[in-house]
Amino acid sequence: MATLRFLLLVLATLGLAPLAAEESEPRGRIAITFDDIPRAPGVLLSEDQRAQTLIEALDEAGVEQAAFFLNPGRIARSEGAEARIAAYVAAGHVIANHTANHPRLSQVSAQDFLADVDGASAWLKGKAGARPWFRFPYLDEGRNDKSKRDAVRQGLATRGLSNAYVTIDASDWYYEGAVQKAVREGQALDRAALGELFVESHVEAAAFYAELAERTLGRNPAHVLLLHESDVVALHLADLITALRADGWTIITADEAYSDPLSVEVARYDTPSAGGTLIEMLAWQKGEPAPRWYSRNDTRLAEAEFRKRVLGGEDKSED
Repeated sequence: MATLRFLLLVLATLGLAPLAAEESEPRGRIAITFDDIPRAPGVLLSEDQRAQTLIEALDEAGVEQAAFFLNPGRIARSEGAEARIAAYVAAGHVIANHTANHPRLSQVSAQDFLADVDGASAWLKGKAGARPWFRFPYLDEGRNDKSKRDAVRQGLATRGLSNAYVTIDASDWYYEGAVQKAVREGQALDRAALGELFVESHVEAAAFYAELAERTLGRNPAHVLLLHESDVVALHLADLITALRADGWTIITADEAYSDPLSVEVARYDTPSAGGTLIEMLAWQKGEPAPRWYSRNDTRLAEAEFRKRVLGGEDKSED
């Protein structure tokens, strides 16, 4: 069945074969979320083109609602950012808190971190589409500083903010950075291979975390996929959604995902270092051996695939 599923996935993604519901085993439910809005300009699209491409991809794929996590402190530095955020909301999507300026909790005090959370909340207050969710930048919840972790957990609870955890991550940010570096250095990109690598990595990651959840929880909860507002994501989002559905995933809203009973676990898990996907943390707490993360989240492996497949084996990086 795994071989059949992979063949159907490839054919469906390439548009060579329709995929009827009975042709794939149900994999699970997954919501789509984006971090770091407004994100810095890329090299393939303008910021307006990127936002419009994301909106069109979600609309054409029939995705009712995605979630966009904002850094309002960056809005003043990004011309047209408020209009693009409003366009996401007008298209039916929701917005939430990702801090004002994207600090890493393990590198600042709990007090300063919560002040940055408050800055984002002030901007979001009263905005259409706003949800009382908070996502940690870098998925960093304090790492090995448990007192800081607990202080921020308490601070979020006092503010009525719930932890908008992630369960599936394939380091999409890496591919955006690799493309920008390659373009700056004048290296030729195989754009088709880039899309195939991006989609493949995220579908594999989704399957990995679903299986890890089954081992850890004894069930497959509603999942939350982490993406970023980037050129690579915008250009390949439609193919990714097609491929996820071909692999048996049902796309759900973020509202539905964060209504899963799993949401209560995020405020009380206890591991030696706090950060990463929630499934990874719960697996660590249960005693599941490493690796508890998808293989290409080790960006050395992602880089090797990128060089081989997208750059044709070229490596022009400095020794």
